[in-house]
Amino acid sequence: MEEYGKILVFVMPIFLILIIIEKIYGHYKGEDTSPTMDSVSSVSSGMVNSVKDVLGISITLITYDWFENKFAIFHLEPTILAYIIGFIVIDFYGYWSHRLSHQINFLWNKHAIHHSSEEFNLACALRQTVSSFVNLFTFLLIPAALLGVPPKVIAIILPIHLFLQFWYHTKHIKKMGFLEQILVTPSHHRVHHAINPIYMDKNHSQIFIIWDKIFGTFQEELDSVPPVFGITRPAQTWNPIRINFQHLWLLITDAWRAEKWKDKLTIWFKPTGWRPENFEEKYPVNKITDVYGFEKYGTQHSNKLMFWALFQAVITLLLITYLYNSIAEIGLPNVFIYGAFVFLTVYSYTELMDTRKISLFWEGLRFFFGIGIVAYLGDWFGMNRLFPFASYIIIGYLALSLIVTIYFVNTNFDKEKPVLATS
Repeated sequence: MEEYGKILVFVMPIFLILIIIEKIYGHYKGEDTSPTMDSVSSVSSGMVNSVKDVLGISITLITYDWFENKFAIFHLEPTILAYIIGFIVIDFYGYWSHRLSHQINFLWNKHAIHHSSEEFNLACALRQTVSSFVNLFTFLLIPAALLGVPPKVIAIILPIHLFLQFWYHTKHIKKMGFLEQILVTPSHHRVHHAINPIYMDKNHSQIFIIWDKIFGTFQEELDSVPPVFGITRPAQTWNPIRINFQHLWLLITDAWRAEKWKDKLTIWFKPTGWRPENFEEKYPVNKITDVYGFEKYGTQHSNKLMFWALFQAVITLLLITYLYNSIAEIGLPNVFIYGAFVFLTVYSYTELMDTRKISLFWEGLRFFFGIGIVAYLGDWFGMNRLFPFASYIIIGYLALSLIVTIYFVNTNFDKEKPVLATS
């Protein structure tokens, strides 16, 4: 928990600097691929995902340690060879867990958030799941366990492997020559994120593109078929927590409505997108049929709402940084209270970004929750020890946030309705 938080404190500024550089470069080139509201939504998704991971809010049914203890043929020391073997096995594990997430209905729920942006930029790499509470794929690491790769090596490689997948989420890097034959490149990954029929469910590899070529899921990016991004059942919200559970809710409602018990049970394991017979007519959902003619979710807002959303994201990042730096001092169970406040914060301001009037309810709840924390603990999780009057600053921020939300909901929402932009 504490170690991963420290790693994120180091990594987050690097990611944010690169996102800002991409934004500036796109503006300079006249090809801005990072609309502010989309980027705020993506960064917000990354924040709640990182909080979930740091707090360990997930279950691993069978741990790698158990596999290694039970099945290791020999035991490697943590040498360079162990790290190389571990990295290759984790990449193999990543390919198959990724591919299965695209092919099985209930697994798609945890991955849909990553594909939900209708843009393709570095920020959308941060759209990661908070809805995956059980790790089902540890068994794919058995090859590393058989070779006796130490658990400590796997624990170090896993976050590195994840962070190395950040850079190729961009439209600004074109094809990269001979590297296209070895590594997953931006070109390969643009194909993966595209909803063009020829590109669907292709290029699942994460670092080495070889897995797609071996298992028949490789597709080159074609100059004649510009990739269009998103998901075929568009999210139509900036709220990452809503996006995380949209597909699951559809599965639950379809299973409830299904007349046949077979459909109720098998819908979870059918190919992604499968619904019982005639459900598309009886219970239609919004689905993209023309990838070049659909309308993107609201990309045009007034500057006031856009800058307010950006301000909220920055403040939330600062609050999360304090959490990660102070986990040991905050202690249990207070870190979970802090985590709940972060989730409520993101939910509240992204509801406001969607111009939903119920955002006022969530902001009011957040205000009283925050005030309650300060009253109960005497300050904001020990922040007064770092600088005086920290609690008053937090209370002032909460009050300002509530007042601004009241303003948008009561006086400005008619002007703020998301405008749909043709893809």
